[in-house]
Amino acid sequence: MKALRIYAGPRAREHLEQHGLQPSDVGVIPGAAGGPKGLILGPLDRFIFGQWLPQSEQPVHLVGASIGAWRMATACLHDPVAAFERLERDYIHQNYDLPPGKKRPSAAHVSERFGQSLDAFYGGRVDEVLNHPRFRLHIVTSRGRHMLRREHGVATPLGYLGAFLSNTVHRKAMGAWLERVVFSSPENAPAGAAAGACAALPFATSDYRTRQVALNAGNFMPALQASCSIPFVLQAVHNIPGAPPGAYWDGGITDYHLHLAYGRQIMSNAIDLVAGGAMPADDSGQNHSNSGLLRSPGLVLYPHFQHRVVPGWLDKGLKWRHRSTSALDTMVVLSPSPEWVRSLPNAKLPDRNDFTHYGTDGAARAKAWLAATRASQQLVDEWAAWLERPDLGAVQRL
Repeated sequence: MKALRIYAGPRAREHLEQHGLQPSDVGVIPGAAGGPKGLILGPLDRFIFGQWLPQSEQPVHLVGASIGAWRMATACLHDPVAAFERLERDYIHQNYDLPPGKKRPSAAHVSERFGQSLDAFYGGRVDEVLNHPRFRLHIVTSRGRHMLRREHGVATPLGYLGAFLSNTVHRKAMGAWLERVVFSSPENAPAGAAAGACAALPFATSDYRTRQVALNAGNFMPALQASCSIPFVLQAVHNIPGAPPGAYWDGGITDYHLHLAYGRQIMSNAIDLVAGGAMPADDSGQNHSNSGLLRSPGLVLYPHFQHRVVPGWLDKGLKWRHRSTSALDTMVVLSPSPEWVRSLPNAKLPDRNDFTHYGTDGAARAKAWLAATRASQQLVDEWAAWLERPDLGAVQRL
Protein backbone atom coordinates (compact mmCIF):
# COMPACT_ATOMS: atom_id res chain seq x y z
CA MET A 1 0.00 0.00 0.00
CA LYS A 2 1.33 3.41 -0.98
CA ALA A 3 1.59 5.79 1.96
CA LEU A 4 2.55 9.07 0.28
CA ARG A 5 0.52 11.35 -1.94
CA ILE A 6 2.07 14.33 -3.72
CA TYR A 7 0.04 17.38 -4.74
CA ALA A 8 1.23 20.48 -6.57
CA GLY A 9 -0.15 23.85 -7.56
CA PRO A 10 0.05 24.75 -11.28
CA ARG A 11 3.30 26.71 -11.15
CA ALA A 12 4.92 24.12 -8.92
CA ARG A 13 3.76 21.31 -11.21
CA GLU A 14 5.24 23.09 -14.23
CA HIS A 15 8.55 23.34 -12.39
CA LEU A 16 8.48 19.67 -11.41
CA GLU A 17 7.76 18.68 -15.01
CA GLN A 18 10.70 20.66 -16.35
CA HIS A 19 13.27 20.28 -13.57
CA GLY A 20 12.17 17.74 -11.00
CA LEU A 21 12.78 18.97 -7.47
CA GLN A 22 16.14 19.97 -6.02
CA PRO A 23 16.83 21.19 -2.47
CA SER A 24 17.86 24.56 -3.94
CA ASP A 25 14.34 25.05 -5.36
CA VAL A 26 12.72 25.38 -1.94
CA GLY A 27 12.16 28.83 -0.46
CA VAL A 28 9.44 28.19 2.12
CA ILE A 29 8.42 25.32 4.39
CA PRO A 30 5.17 25.72 6.36
CA GLY A 31 4.25 23.80 9.51
CA ALA A 32 0.52 23.42 10.17
CA ALA A 33 -1.36 23.51 13.43
CA GLY A 34 -2.99 20.20 14.29
CA GLY A 35 -1.63 18.95 17.59
CA PRO A 36 -0.66 15.28 17.66
CA LYS A 37 -1.42 14.89 13.94
CA GLY A 38 1.95 16.54 13.35
CA LEU A 39 3.71 13.55 14.90
CA ILE A 40 3.47 11.56 11.68
CA LEU A 41 5.64 14.19 9.98
CA GLY A 42 8.62 13.50 12.26
CA PRO A 43 10.42 11.11 9.87
CA LEU A 44 9.89 13.53 6.96
CA ASP A 45 11.21 16.42 9.08
CA ARG A 46 14.33 14.46 9.95
CA PHE A 47 14.94 13.57 6.30
CA ILE A 48 14.25 17.03 4.88
CA PHE A 49 16.19 19.05 7.45
CA GLY A 50 18.83 16.46 8.28
CA GLN A 51 19.73 15.04 4.86
CA TRP A 52 18.05 16.75 1.93
CA LEU A 53 18.09 20.52 2.52
CA PRO A 54 21.73 20.55 3.71
CA GLN A 55 22.65 19.78 0.08
CA SER A 56 21.75 23.41 -0.76
CA GLU A 57 22.69 26.85 0.57
CA GLN A 58 19.80 29.27 -0.12
CA PRO A 59 17.83 30.98 2.67
CA VAL A 60 14.59 29.20 3.55
CA HIS A 61 11.62 30.69 5.37
CA LEU A 62 10.02 28.42 7.98
CA VAL A 63 6.44 29.43 8.80
CA GLY A 64 4.70 27.64 11.67
CA ALA A 65 1.59 27.74 13.82
CA SER A 66 1.02 25.70 17.00
CA ILE A 67 2.86 22.34 16.75
CA GLY A 68 4.05 23.53 13.35
CA ALA A 69 5.84 26.44 15.03
CA TRP A 70 7.46 24.00 17.46
CA ARG A 71 8.59 21.84 14.54
CA MET A 72 9.96 24.76 12.53
CA ALA A 73 11.82 26.18 15.54
CA THR A 74 13.30 22.72 16.13
CA ALA A 75 14.59 22.68 12.56
CA CYS A 76 16.73 25.72 13.43
CA LEU A 77 18.65 23.89 16.18
CA HIS A 78 22.10 22.39 15.68
CA ASP A 79 21.77 18.69 14.83
CA PRO A 80 18.10 18.89 13.81
CA VAL A 81 17.78 15.11 13.55
CA ALA A 82 18.49 14.63 17.25
CA ALA A 83 16.29 17.63 18.07
CA PHE A 84 13.34 16.21 16.12
CA GLU A 85 13.81 12.85 17.80
CA ARG A 86 13.61 14.56 21.17
CA LEU A 87 10.54 16.58 20.15
CA GLU A 88 8.77 13.37 19.13
CA ARG A 89 9.77 11.60 22.33
CA ASP A 90 8.76 14.51 24.58
CA TYR A 91 5.44 15.03 22.81
CA ILE A 92 4.47 11.36 22.85
CA HIS A 93 5.25 10.90 26.53
CA GLN A 94 3.64 14.09 27.84
CA ASN A 95 1.23 13.51 30.72
CA TYR A 96 -0.99 15.76 32.79
CA ASP A 97 -2.62 15.37 36.19
CA LEU A 98 -6.40 15.03 36.03
CA PRO A 99 -8.51 16.64 38.76
CA PRO A 100 -10.73 14.15 40.61
CA GLY A 101 -13.75 13.23 38.50
CA LYS A 102 -12.50 15.15 35.45
CA LYS A 103 -11.52 13.83 32.02
CA ARG A 104 -9.39 16.85 31.14
CA PRO A 105 -6.67 18.71 33.03
CA SER A 106 -7.15 22.39 33.78
CA ALA A 107 -5.90 24.96 31.29
CA ALA A 108 -3.63 26.46 33.96
CA HIS A 109 -2.02 23.06 34.60
CA VAL A 110 -1.46 22.35 30.90
CA SER A 111 0.03 25.81 30.35
CA GLU A 112 2.38 25.41 33.30
CA ARG A 113 3.58 21.99 32.16
CA PHE A 114 3.95 23.08 28.55
CA GLY A 115 5.96 26.13 29.53
CA GLN A 116 8.27 23.91 31.54
CA SER A 117 8.67 21.61 28.53
CA LEU A 118 9.63 24.49 26.25
CA ASP A 119 12.13 25.79 28.82
CA ALA A 120 13.72 22.35 29.05
CA PHE A 121 13.75 21.92 25.27
CA TYR A 122 15.09 25.32 24.18
CA GLY A 123 16.78 26.52 27.38
CA GLY A 124 20.24 27.85 26.51
CA ARG A 125 19.64 27.25 22.79
CA VAL A 126 17.47 30.15 21.67
CA ASP A 127 20.43 31.81 19.95
CA GLU A 128 20.74 28.74 17.70
CA VAL A 129 17.21 29.36 16.49
CA LEU A 130 17.49 33.11 16.05
CA ASN A 131 20.90 33.09 14.39
CA HIS A 132 20.55 30.16 12.03
CA PRO A 133 22.67 30.97 8.95
CA ARG A 134 19.94 29.92 6.48
CA PHE A 135 16.54 29.58 8.11
CA ARG A 136 14.23 32.52 8.82
CA LEU A 137 11.65 31.48 11.39
CA HIS A 138 8.14 32.99 11.44
CA ILE A 139 5.95 32.02 14.44
CA VAL A 140 2.25 32.72 13.85
CA THR A 141 0.05 33.71 16.80
CA SER A 142 -3.50 35.04 17.18
CA ARG A 143 -3.89 38.25 19.20
CA GLY A 144 -7.28 39.00 20.74
CA ARG A 145 -8.90 42.35 20.11
CA HIS A 146 -11.60 44.25 22.00
CA MET A 147 -13.53 41.67 24.05
CA LEU A 148 -10.68 39.17 23.54
CA ARG A 149 -7.85 41.52 24.61
CA ARG A 150 -7.80 39.82 28.01
CA GLU A 151 -8.68 36.26 28.90
CA HIS A 152 -11.85 36.23 31.00
CA GLY A 153 -14.23 33.49 32.10
CA VAL A 154 -17.25 35.16 30.50
CA ALA A 155 -15.87 37.59 27.92
CA THR A 156 -13.58 35.05 26.24
CA PRO A 157 -16.30 32.49 25.31
CA LEU A 158 -18.53 35.34 24.12
CA GLY A 159 -15.67 36.80 22.10
CA TYR A 160 -14.95 33.50 20.41
CA LEU A 161 -18.65 33.12 19.64
CA GLY A 162 -18.50 36.51 17.97
CA ALA A 163 -15.38 35.47 16.06
CA PHE A 164 -17.08 32.28 14.91
CA LEU A 165 -20.16 34.08 13.65
CA SER A 166 -18.11 36.80 11.95
CA ASN A 167 -15.85 34.25 10.30
CA THR A 168 -18.84 32.35 8.96
CA VAL A 169 -19.96 35.48 7.13
CA HIS A 170 -16.49 36.45 5.87
CA ARG A 171 -13.00 35.40 6.93
CA LYS A 172 -11.73 38.99 6.98
CA ALA A 173 -14.55 39.94 9.35
CA MET A 174 -12.96 37.80 12.06
CA GLY A 175 -10.22 40.43 12.14
CA ALA A 176 -12.49 42.51 14.36
CA TRP A 177 -11.93 39.89 17.08
CA LEU A 178 -8.51 38.37 16.34
CA GLU A 179 -5.51 39.46 14.34
CA ARG A 180 -2.56 37.54 12.96
CA VAL A 181 0.70 38.46 14.69
CA VAL A 182 3.85 36.92 13.24
CA PHE A 183 7.08 36.83 15.26
CA SER A 184 9.98 36.72 12.80
CA SER A 185 13.64 35.97 13.41
CA PRO A 186 16.29 38.53 12.48
CA GLU A 187 17.35 39.01 8.89
CA ASN A 188 21.04 38.58 8.22
CA ALA A 189 21.33 42.22 7.28
CA PRO A 190 24.37 43.74 5.53
CA ALA A 191 26.74 46.00 7.42
CA GLY A 192 25.13 49.30 8.31
CA ALA A 193 21.57 47.98 8.31
CA ALA A 194 19.33 48.48 11.31
CA ALA A 195 20.09 46.03 14.08
CA GLY A 196 17.30 43.70 15.04
CA ALA A 197 15.36 44.08 11.76
CA CYS A 198 13.26 40.99 11.20
CA ALA A 199 13.13 38.95 8.04
CA ALA A 200 10.50 39.93 5.50
CA LEU A 201 7.46 37.71 5.40
CA PRO A 202 7.42 35.23 2.49
CA PHE A 203 3.70 35.76 1.88
CA ALA A 204 1.28 38.59 1.20
CA THR A 205 -0.91 39.84 4.03
CA SER A 206 -3.82 41.47 2.24
CA ASP A 207 -6.00 38.48 3.11
CA TYR A 208 -6.27 39.21 6.82
CA ARG A 209 -5.36 41.80 9.47
CA THR A 210 -1.65 41.22 10.22
CA ARG A 211 1.20 42.53 12.35
CA GLN A 212 4.84 41.47 12.38
CA VAL A 213 7.07 41.50 15.45
CA ALA A 214 10.83 41.02 15.72
CA LEU A 215 11.60 37.70 17.41
CA ASN A 216 14.36 37.89 20.03
CA ALA A 217 15.68 36.12 23.10
CA GLY A 218 13.25 37.97 25.33
CA ASN A 219 10.06 36.98 23.53
CA PHE A 220 10.91 33.65 21.90
CA MET A 221 9.52 31.43 24.67
CA PRO A 222 6.25 33.33 25.22
CA ALA A 223 5.69 33.69 21.47
CA LEU A 224 6.16 29.97 20.90
CA GLN A 225 3.95 29.06 23.84
CA ALA A 226 1.29 31.47 22.61
CA SER A 227 1.36 29.90 19.16
CA CYS A 228 0.57 26.54 20.80
CA SER A 229 -2.05 27.84 23.27
CA ILE A 230 -5.36 26.35 22.14
CA PRO A 231 -8.23 28.38 23.64
CA PHE A 232 -9.79 26.75 26.70
CA VAL A 233 -7.16 23.96 26.59
CA LEU A 234 -4.27 26.25 27.54
CA GLN A 235 -4.32 29.76 28.92
CA ALA A 236 -3.59 32.73 26.71
CA VAL A 237 -0.14 34.32 26.95
CA HIS A 238 -0.47 37.99 27.84
CA ASN A 239 1.71 40.96 26.96
CA ILE A 240 4.56 39.36 25.04
CA PRO A 241 7.68 41.57 25.23
CA GLY A 242 8.14 43.82 22.21
CA ALA A 243 4.64 43.11 20.90
CA PRO A 244 1.34 44.99 21.21
CA PRO A 245 -0.26 44.33 24.60
CA GLY A 246 -3.05 41.80 24.98
CA ALA A 247 -3.87 38.10 24.97
CA TYR A 248 -2.18 35.79 22.46
CA TRP A 249 -3.52 32.39 21.49
CA ASP A 250 -2.83 29.53 19.11
CA GLY A 251 -1.72 30.65 15.65
CA GLY A 252 -3.97 28.00 14.15
CA ILE A 253 -7.05 30.08 14.99
CA THR A 254 -6.21 32.60 12.28
CA ASP A 255 -4.04 30.27 10.18
CA TYR A 256 -4.87 26.62 10.80
CA HIS A 257 -3.01 25.23 7.78
CA LEU A 258 -1.27 28.43 6.67
CA HIS A 259 -3.25 28.96 3.49
CA LEU A 260 -1.23 32.06 2.62
CA ALA A 261 -0.36 33.90 -0.59
CA TYR A 262 3.18 32.57 -0.87
CA GLY A 263 5.58 34.05 -3.37
CA ARG A 264 3.51 37.11 -4.25
CA GLN A 265 5.34 40.34 -4.97
CA ILE A 266 4.04 42.75 -2.35
CA MET A 267 5.10 46.01 -0.87
CA SER A 268 6.28 45.20 2.62
CA ASN A 269 4.43 48.23 3.99
CA ALA A 270 1.21 46.24 3.55
CA ILE A 271 1.76 44.94 7.09
CA ASP A 272 2.18 46.50 10.46
CA LEU A 273 5.81 46.04 11.45
CA VAL A 274 6.66 46.06 15.14
CA ALA A 275 10.42 45.85 15.54
CA GLY A 276 12.91 46.75 18.19
CA GLY A 277 10.17 47.34 20.76
CA ALA A 278 8.40 50.03 18.70
CA MET A 279 4.66 49.55 18.37
CA PRO A 280 1.50 51.45 17.64
CA ALA A 281 0.26 53.46 20.62
CA ASP A 282 -3.30 52.22 20.08
CA ASP A 283 -5.24 49.44 18.38
CA SER A 284 -6.05 51.47 15.30
CA GLY A 285 -4.19 49.17 12.95
CA GLN A 286 -2.25 51.98 11.30
CA ASN A 287 0.62 50.73 9.16
CA HIS A 288 4.17 51.04 10.44
CA SER A 289 6.14 50.11 7.37
CA ASN A 290 9.58 48.98 6.45
CA SER A 291 10.76 49.72 2.96
CA GLY A 292 11.49 47.43 0.06
CA LEU A 293 9.85 44.86 -2.17
CA LEU A 294 9.44 41.23 -1.21
CA ARG A 295 10.36 38.97 -4.11
CA SER A 296 9.13 35.49 -4.90
CA PRO A 297 10.89 33.14 -2.45
CA GLY A 298 10.83 29.91 -4.51
CA LEU A 299 8.76 26.77 -4.19
CA VAL A 300 6.78 26.00 -1.05
CA LEU A 301 7.44 22.47 0.18
CA TYR A 302 4.69 21.46 2.58
CA PRO A 303 4.88 18.22 4.61
CA HIS A 304 1.27 18.06 5.80
CA PHE A 305 -1.00 15.51 7.46
CA GLN A 306 -3.71 16.05 4.79
CA HIS A 307 -3.76 17.54 1.31
CA ARG A 308 -6.38 20.21 1.96
CA VAL A 309 -4.96 23.52 3.19
CA VAL A 310 -7.71 24.96 5.42
CA PRO A 311 -7.34 28.73 6.12
CA GLY A 312 -8.37 29.06 9.79
CA TRP A 313 -9.35 26.78 12.67
CA LEU A 314 -12.91 28.10 12.55
CA ASP A 315 -13.05 27.12 8.87
CA LYS A 316 -12.83 23.39 9.61
CA GLY A 317 -16.58 22.96 9.18
CA LEU A 318 -16.84 25.39 6.24
CA LYS A 319 -16.08 22.98 3.39
CA TRP A 320 -16.27 25.67 0.73
CA ARG A 321 -13.12 27.22 2.18
CA HIS A 322 -11.14 24.00 1.83
CA ARG A 323 -10.57 24.44 -1.90
CA SER A 324 -7.19 25.35 -3.32
CA THR A 325 -6.67 28.92 -4.52
CA SER A 326 -4.10 30.78 -6.59
CA ALA A 327 -2.30 31.55 -3.32
CA LEU A 328 -0.98 27.97 -3.39
CA ASP A 329 0.24 27.95 -7.00
CA THR A 330 3.87 27.35 -6.01
CA MET A 331 3.14 24.72 -3.35
CA VAL A 332 4.09 21.03 -3.26
CA VAL A 333 2.19 19.11 -0.57
CA LEU A 334 3.39 15.80 0.84
CA SER A 335 0.57 14.05 2.69
CA PRO A 336 -0.46 10.53 3.76
CA SER A 337 -3.04 8.67 1.73
CA PRO A 338 -6.37 8.05 3.49
CA GLU A 339 -6.00 4.30 2.88
CA TRP A 340 -2.64 4.25 4.64
CA VAL A 341 -4.04 6.32 7.52
CA ARG A 342 -6.69 3.64 8.08
CA SER A 343 -3.89 1.12 8.64
CA LEU A 344 -2.66 3.05 11.71
CA PRO A 345 -3.74 2.32 15.30
CA ASN A 346 -7.42 3.24 15.74
CA ALA A 347 -7.55 3.69 11.93
CA LYS A 348 -6.65 7.38 12.22
CA LEU A 349 -3.89 9.86 12.81
CA PRO A 350 -2.98 10.67 16.43
CA ASP A 351 -5.14 13.54 17.67
CA ARG A 352 -6.08 15.46 20.82
CA ASN A 353 -9.10 13.24 21.42
CA ASP A 354 -6.65 10.48 22.32
CA PHE A 355 -5.96 12.22 25.62
CA THR A 356 -9.60 11.72 26.58
CA HIS A 357 -9.90 8.31 24.93
CA TYR A 358 -6.96 6.83 26.86
CA GLY A 359 -7.52 8.91 30.00
CA THR A 360 -4.92 8.08 32.63
CA ASP A 361 -3.49 5.21 30.55
CA GLY A 362 -0.67 7.27 29.10
CA ALA A 363 1.32 4.15 28.27
CA ALA A 364 -1.40 2.89 25.90
CA ARG A 365 -1.64 6.28 24.21
CA ALA A 366 2.13 6.45 23.82
CA LYS A 367 2.16 2.94 22.33
CA ALA A 368 -0.40 3.91 19.69
CA TRP A 369 1.39 7.14 18.84
CA LEU A 370 4.78 5.42 18.62
CA ALA A 371 3.32 2.85 16.23
CA ALA A 372 2.01 5.65 14.01
CA THR A 373 5.32 7.54 13.95
CA ARG A 374 7.28 4.38 13.17
CA ALA A 375 4.93 3.54 10.32
CA SER A 376 5.52 7.06 8.96
CA GLN A 377 9.00 6.07 7.84
CA GLN A 378 7.23 4.73 4.74
CA LEU A 379 6.42 8.33 3.79
CA VAL A 380 10.14 9.12 3.75
CA ASP A 381 11.08 6.03 1.77
CA GLU A 382 8.54 6.84 -0.93
CA TRP A 383 9.47 10.54 -1.03
CA ALA A 384 13.19 9.75 -1.35
CA ALA A 385 12.42 7.30 -4.17
CA TRP A 386 10.37 9.95 -5.99
CA LEU A 387 13.18 12.50 -5.69
CA GLU A 388 15.56 10.03 -7.29
CA ARG A 389 13.18 9.36 -10.19
CA PRO A 390 10.51 12.09 -10.39
CA ASP A 391 7.26 10.77 -11.83
CA LEU A 392 4.70 13.43 -12.76
CA GLY A 393 2.09 10.71 -13.02
CA ALA A 394 2.27 10.42 -9.23
CA VAL A 395 1.69 14.17 -8.71
CA GLN A 396 -1.94 15.20 -8.29
CA ARG A 397 -3.38 18.67 -8.68
CA LEU A 398 -3.59 20.57 -5.42
